[in-house]
Amino acid sequence: MFISNAYAQSASPLDALGLGGNLGSFLPLILMFVAMYFLMIRPQQKRAKEQKAMMEALAKGDEVVTAGGVLGKVSKVTDLYVTLEISSGAEMTVQKNSVTMLLPKGTLKAL
Repeated sequence: MFISNAYAQSASPLDALGLGGNLGSFLPLILMFVAMYFLMIRPQQKRAKEQKAMMEALAKGDEVVTAGGVLGKVSKVTDLYVTLEISSGAEMTVQKNSVTMLLPKGTLKAL
């Protein structure tokens, strides 16, 4: 009298294959990983590739900014280190990967 009847639901064709509940529950997770790849991972890989190409293309006479904010002109380039002329006669040796930006020619003279 107080207990209602319980009726079974009909099975869908996907449930017979075992894909009905599993695929539907993993779809938001898969979409989240795809969105993360295109919004975070791919642009970061692109920036890393550009940074690596910039470091390999460093040459004598380039004007650069280091990670510490030091501006200087490249006077010597080796495999791991770059020697910067930071003022007339003063030189400083830094790691190549600390160079963050390549400046247009003549920027140091304008300062």
